Amino acid sequence: MQPNVETFIGCGAAYEEADTVLFGAPFDSTTSFRPGARFGPAAMRHESFGLETYSPYQDRDLTDRRIFDCGDLELCFGSAEAALADIEARAEEILRDGKRPILLGGEHLVTLGALRAAARRYPGLHVLHFDAHADLRDDYLGARLSHACVMRRAHDLLGDGRIHQFCIRSGEREEFRFAAAHTDMHRFTFDGLRETVEALAAAGAPVYLTIDLDCLDPAAFPGTGTPEAGGVRFGELLEAMRLAAQTNVVAADVNELAPMLDASGASTAAACKVLRELLLALPPFENTI
Repeated sequence: MQPNVETFIGCGAAYEEADTVLFGAPFDSTTSFRPGARFGPAAMRHESFGLETYSPYQDRDLTDRRIFDCGDLELCFGSAEAALADIEARAEEILRDGKRPILLGGEHLVTLGALRAAARRYPGLHVLHFDAHADLRDDYLGARLSHACVMRRAHDLLGDGRIHQFCIRSGEREEFRFAAAHTDMHRFTFDGLRETVEALAAAGAPVYLTIDLDCLDPAAFPGTGTPEAGGVRFGELLEAMRLAAQTNVVAADVNELAPMLDASGASTAAACKVLRELLLALPPFENTI
């Protein structure tokens, strides 16, 4: 792989020396309300240069980390399965090389491609899911591959008790009933996250962390396809990420920024800061296989 022309700030390490690899999945073809998330990864890279590499929240600096940014995949917008296959192949390559993949969406369906690769490499994988939406529909208007179904497809892959959902405040009645029987759902807030993290860390479980940015309140993050009132504050998400990083996070993603839906640029700036803080919260990756 060759380095991308424009990288996320502070992520200029060579691939060979990196322990973490960013890659973008600019796909939003199953978006159910307002499209535009396909432009999220490029916007985050471009606007990241309005940030510093240093985080005063954590007293850490991206220049001290070994992170490679290989840019965006070229995905087939007409086929969700073809797009997922390409995402899976890239994540598998990164994992095979003993590195941690960090996926930039794109709509939330892109998670499934990276999750398939991570689940194959780490059979005991758990998912930490931060989101406004349950994403547990079995299908959306007949499509089983939809951003509204991504956690249901994750459950198909992983089974009961391995999906831990936080901040959920939207979904069909059947999704909440399914969650009560099959997932570990925490509604509205991050209450219970510390206990979940402690249990996963004690078990040494590999974790896939997926962050749908619409978990944030639209007052802080309006630039997303399906905004939901009643979300968490920016500082709460940062604290939740730092907690989640205490588990064995083997892969992660940040998704659902639609930059043109917030002409002020504030949502893109928030997404960039979330990504910076996530990269700094995660410890250097050591392959456990």
